[in-house]
Amino acid sequence: MATLVDSNVLIDVLTEDEQWFAWSAEALEKAADAGPLVINPIVYAEVSVRFTKIEDLDDALSPDDFSRTPLPWSAAFLAAKCFETYRRGGGTKTAPLPDFFIGAHAAVSRFALLTRDAARYRTYFPTVELITP
Repeated sequence: MATLVDSNVLIDVLTEDEQWFAWSAEALEKAADAGPLVINPIVYAEVSVRFTKIEDLDDALSPDDFSRTPLPWSAAFLAAKCFETYRRGGGTKTAPLPDFFIGAHAAVSRFALLTRDAARYRTYFPTVELITP
């Protein structure tokens, strides 16, 4: 099964985060053994903040290691509907958060999702198989 990798896991590994590096690196390795690793433009953008040159980012997120998959139109629709539910439930953000697009992408593409932030995904995308601590 393909696994969509959330930016927090990639940032943990790239920065060798004190608290999360070991878990994230091991989870990433296990997911790679199970099938292709996938990123989308939203994950790419979130990770890019750590880089000054696109070439360095592309080296870190090599297409040889991470399949680059565009966000399906149906995922954008689902993200908006889940965001609408979030707002009706008292959510205060005024624009959809990246997590809504990432979760919707995993849901409509039937990807597993490797992330440390399970709560929002479990709430709004209950069909997505989560790989979490």
